[in-house]
Amino acid sequence: MSESLASTSSSTPPASGGIALHSVTVTYQRHPALHHLSGRFEPGSMTAVVGPNGAGKTTLLRALAGDLLLQSGHVDGLAAQRMAWLPQHSEIDRGFPISVREMVMHGLWHQLGAWGWRRASHRAACDQALAAVGMTGMEQRPIDTLSGGQMQRALFARLILEDASVILLDEPFAAVDEPTSADLLRLIAQWQREGKTVITVLHDLRLVRLHFPQTLLLARQAVAWGPTDRVLTEANWLRAQHMREPFDEHAPLCVHTEPSACTASPPASAQPVKEALAWPR
Repeated sequence: MSESLASTSSSTPPASGGIALHSVTVTYQRHPALHHLSGRFEPGSMTAVVGPNGAGKTTLLRALAGDLLLQSGHVDGLAAQRMAWLPQHSEIDRGFPISVREMVMHGLWHQLGAWGWRRASHRAACDQALAAVGMTGMEQRPIDTLSGGQMQRALFARLILEDASVILLDEPFAAVDEPTSADLLRLIAQWQREGKTVITVLHDLRLVRLHFPQTLLLARQAVAWGPTDRVLTEANWLRAQHMREPFDEHAPLCVHTEPSACTASPPASAQPVKEALAWPR
């Protein structure tokens, strides 16, 4: 994969300020999915968001992207920054009749708007982005003919054109092969070197340890947040497993602003955490 585009084409200056979360709570049916989360993503940081299933990882990204309303708390630092958001594979409709180039071209929405005229320079930028992710020659392919890895490469090409200062990625390496993951990881690292803030939900803790300097360990609230080697400890992981609770429709509603006031107990029928969820080595 060529890195020339990622190194030279960015016009977005590095973010001057971080993203600060102040007691952020997001609820489904007024029950907390993300619970009084406070902390800060530093500008130009590369942070992995990890935790057990149902820990609120995707909820956090959707809240940052503005796709979910906050029940309480607030977020500072996003209003002045352009954001790019890549959801999970399952949320992307690949049945839409569109070519790879047309899909990637949508990354130029901030330049073109809804009805902007597409110039030769826009097409050249699109093709250069596709070359940067190893997709040269596939510009006219319908997106429903792409493999999982090819589709993810094309979506990363679109992210290149979006040229955002904050990039949110939800499980970007799920169902893709190792060469594709390696290429995309190099691109993410390049974005960080350019000063972009990258926040990525991941399940593979091996990748987190190898490539992500900062980690947020979630279990609906923050278990630990900071340098990866200090966050990903066995003690923290086990604590996250114990804090994880099944969703209970009969739990008390979260209506208070103090973290201690909204901590719901798991239902009596809840089962202990299985051994399969033990510390991944």
